[in-house]
Amino acid sequence: MKGIMVSGIFFIGLAIAGCGGGTDVKTETSSYSTTLGQELKDLEEAYKKGIISEKEYNKAKESLIEQRTK
Repeated sequence: MKGIMVSGIFFIGLAIAGCGGGTDVKTETSSYSTTLGQELKDLEEAYKKGIISEKEYNKAKESLIEQRTK
């Protein structure tokens, strides 16, 4: 009988503990396979080879730095 009571209390505790999350909880996880430095080098190389313009290079560079330093 005590075992059933202890089990019941345990499961009630788990149920109550799970109620605290709410819908306002936001989790943001970022995972990158390359470093910011490598991406900047690749971007610079594309600019030097004429693949992208100076304007595109500067815009992309700013965007990368902003994204990675949040």
